[in-house]
Amino acid sequence: MNFAFSEDQLALRERYVRFADETLNRDMVSRDRDGVFSRENWQACADYGILGLSVPPEYGGCQVDLLTAMLGMEGLGYGCHDNGLTFGLNAQLWTVQLPIVRFGSEAQKQRFLPPLCNGRSIGAHAITEPEAGSDVFSLGTRAERCDGGYILNGTKHLVTFAPVADLALVFATIDASKGRWGITAFLVEKGAQGYSASTSQDKMGLRTVPIGSITFHDCFVREDQRIGPEGAGASISTHSFEIERCCILASQLGAMERQMETAIRFARDRRQFGQAIGKFQSVANRIADMRLRLETSRLLLYKVAWLKSMDKPAMLEAALLKLHLSESFVESGLDAIRIHGGTGYLTDSGIERDLRDAVGGTLYAGTSDIQRVIIAKALGL
Repeated sequence: MNFAFSEDQLALRERYVRFADETLNRDMVSRDRDGVFSRENWQACADYGILGLSVPPEYGGCQVDLLTAMLGMEGLGYGCHDNGLTFGLNAQLWTVQLPIVRFGSEAQKQRFLPPLCNGRSIGAHAITEPEAGSDVFSLGTRAERCDGGYILNGTKHLVTFAPVADLALVFATIDASKGRWGITAFLVEKGAQGYSASTSQDKMGLRTVPIGSITFHDCFVREDQRIGPEGAGASISTHSFEIERCCILASQLGAMERQMETAIRFARDRRQFGQAIGKFQSVANRIADMRLRLETSRLLLYKVAWLKSMDKPAMLEAALLKLHLSESFVESGLDAIRIHGGTGYLTDSGIERDLRDAVGGTLYAGTSDIQRVIIAKALGL
């Protein structure tokens, strides 16, 4: 493995840091408090080219290799204090756009990718259901064949961007007896008869990205809205998970680095009992732990990105990464609040927000418990 990034790659990371710091952090406390999704910031990211990272130029993107994209999203997470925005950007890039790039027809690519890249359209990945979360392939949403296409019936739950999405990549089963081999993917546009989305649901963290449900009631989709062949839905969904984790977790890694540096500055400046609080072992040890989590998380992240860039399997490594980095972000969030004391507990400080946002990382894209199951199975248990 070689993690000696080129000057161009490192320059991209720094450009993303500056762009995010200068553009994306205005009114952060109020937007988080009120659960406001900034379409202005979303458009700014599209105009800067961020939404094109997973899409070739011929479809409106500026596609780069995975290692470069990961480094860019790490920089974005460092510079952008809005973890909900970085989460949403990664969700669309890797679980909506990338499947269309890899598995969509030429007509689907031409129709859907340009507006997703330029910010005019927002896409949602709709697979989770009220009764199909960790057991994601036991879907209740049905797609029944009919003349010219399919009829969808069912409800999707905890869908990122459901309340505002213009397009949903929807997974339904055409034959429940086939298990995962009956799952099929469809591209369904907002406004289709029988398609309805909920309002945004309140949540503990990641408040600036809208999350809700989508219901399909006798919703007709044409055959040319199917992405890939019948029964390929499970493979399409699984394909993007490892890549998605690299880039979503890269943004978390950037946030962890910013969080640690903020804690170091505070520990140097804050004085109690005649000295900087960083001189007290209890404070210094917490910062040492934050650095250890950051470095071990970075090594796991870069290894998974390297494996995927070499087109190698990374199921075990991706599970180790997801488990370790997401839980490390939570632990470092707690340490950051303890270091800042009562000030860190106040909303206006912005310190407590990272902790609330970090908790979601132990749940989405496979819970920590599911990652432990995957790891145990890979070890032959």
